[in-house]
Amino acid sequence: MTAPECDPTTDHDVDWSTKRSDARRNHERVVAAAVEVFAEHGIEATIPQVAARAGVGKATVYRSFPTKDALVQAVAQYQRAWFYRRGLAALDQLNAGGDPLTILRDLLAETVERLANDRALAEALPETEKPSPARGEESLESIILAGQRQGVIREDVTARHVRVLLGGVAGSLFRQQERDPEQWRIYGELIFNAVKKA
Repeated sequence: MTAPECDPTTDHDVDWSTKRSDARRNHERVVAAAVEVFAEHGIEATIPQVAARAGVGKATVYRSFPTKDALVQAVAQYQRAWFYRRGLAALDQLNAGGDPLTILRDLLAETVERLANDRALAEALPETEKPSPARGEESLESIILAGQRQGVIREDVTARHVRVLLGGVAGSLFRQQERDPEQWRIYGELIFNAVKKA
C-alpha cells in the first residue's frame, strides 16, 4: 500500500517566507477563526464574524483573503487536510496488518462524527476546487481493495462510491438541520453496511 504523494496541508499559492512574522500569525489566526465560525454557522457566516473571532479588524482578514470565497477555499483546504491525515493514519493501520473492515468502520464513524459538528464541511467542500489527484482518496481505495481481497467488502464498491454516499448523507442531514451526533452515527453505520459483504 502506498501513501498519497501530495499533502494538502500546505498553502502552495503563497510564499510565506517573504512575509513578516506578524502577518503570518494573523493569517493563521484568521484561518483558525474561520474554521470555527464556519463550523458553527456554515458558509453564510460573515467576514466581520470571522474578524471578531480572530481578534483582528476586517481589513486584516481582507489582506490575507481578498474575497470571502478565497477564505472559504482556505477553510476547505484545512478540512481536506484533516481527511488526508486521517486517511494516512488508516493506511498505517492497514500496513501494520489491521483488519480492513474494522479500519473502514472506524474511519466512517470518525468522519460522520466530524461532519455532525461542522456545518462548513457539508456546505463548503462540495463547492470548492477539488485537488487533483484526489488527495487522501488513495488511502480509502487501499482499504477497500484490501477488504475486497479478503472477501469482506463488495467487489463493485470504490472509494468514489463511499465519498458520494457520505456527501449525500451530509448534505441531506444539514438541510434538515440535524445536529444530533447519534443520528449521524446511524447513517455512518448504514453506509458501512451498504459496502460490506453480507
